[in-house]
Amino acid sequence: MRIILLGPPGAGKGTQGELLQQKFQVPQIATGDMLRRAVREETRLGKEAQKYMQAGQLVPDEIIIGVVRERLAAPDCLQGYILDGFPRTVVQADALEQVLTALHTPLDAVVSIEVPEEELIRRLSGRWTCPQCEEIYHQERHPPRHPGVCDRCGTQLVQREDDRPETVKQRLAVYTEQTAPLKAYYRQRGLLREIDGLGSKEEVFRRICQAMGDIP
Repeated sequence: MRIILLGPPGAGKGTQGELLQQKFQVPQIATGDMLRRAVREETRLGKEAQKYMQAGQLVPDEIIIGVVRERLAAPDCLQGYILDGFPRTVVQADALEQVLTALHTPLDAVVSIEVPEEELIRRLSGRWTCPQCEEIYHQERHPPRHPGVCDRCGTQLVQREDDRPETVKQRLAVYTEQTAPLKAYYRQRGLLREIDGLGSKEEVFRRICQAMGDIP
């Protein structure tokens, strides 16, 4: 099974990727994971990527695609993989298609988890983090025992800038702008499967599995 998992921030992409990994016994791979592995293993591209990462700069597409090529050719990807949030643009999608053609491993599906914007804002803006031990809470789904205080270490919780409502809206706008053409790209190829992301994680997972019922 070779799939791409798409979804805006707060859609539950990471959770569903973990569930898919457990069910199908294939690796869940995110761009950050690939870059860190390449750096750790000191591959040629990993060393190139590290220069940009250490300088706080975005890693160029050509290096990312090279790292993707290395990662997808690894032995643990022979039976499939879940690409989590990659590609992000049509340019990256075209490059990925060339890589997969060279590896003779076409994609089976592109799963897009769809959640209304107001729900995404509610999910993300309800997150609070402990600056000391980095435990994450949610004011509705996982509140601390005492409001505003970490259960583990008693430190006052803070809300990250990324999780403030106004920042969340901007993040979602950027995602939509980038991803709308990408979804159209995969829809034209008959690979896109749009999944309702509302409900429990078990309900969403069941919908994904049903949508991929014809994949070996």
